Amino acid sequence: MERSVSAAAPDLDDAQGHLLPGRRSLRVLQLPSLHTCPMASANLDLVRSIYAAWERGDYGSAEWAHPRIECVIADGPAPGRWTGTAAMAAAWRDFMSAWEDWRVEVDEYRELDSESVLALESRSARAKISGLRIGQMDGQTRSKGASLFKIRDGKVTRFVTYFDRDRAFADLGLTPDAGT
Repeated sequence: MERSVSAAAPDLDDAQGHLLPGRRSLRVLQLPSLHTCPMASANLDLVRSIYAAWERGDYGSAEWAHPRIECVIADGPAPGRWTGTAAMAAAWRDFMSAWEDWRVEVDEYRELDSESVLALESRSARAKISGLRIGQMDGQTRSKGASLFKIRDGKVTRFVTYFDRDRAFADLGLTPDAGT
């Protein structure tokens, strides 16, 4: 599904989309917009609120998660699958214990459908044992990942995170846009 296309059109009244007096007709292509679905907007707000906490380094809350959430780490150093908030918390505690200064920032949010939000991420951290640094600075291993959130009734029912953004695109049947 595509988002709506918008461009400045001098022949149209920008506020109403009506033809202005004395102007020639201009055909405007309207593609379906995911932003017209009320749940999609609420879902995007939910995912943004999750990342607001994570970007501050606060990983303590799982209020956003359905009690039977399916949590998947699809690739990377510790792939696995867990069900339920307690199992998800234990898996992430174990994962985070291997890193110092773990940070995640969202490069872009994409609403894929009425129940799915994909967050394209940049990550940075230092491995406690090896000292390997991941991030975007010179001399660091690049880490561009993605996380998929499946949402129903205001709760995340499935969370899949990828360390390899290209694998996320492939698994989801998407093609990356320029600059991602």
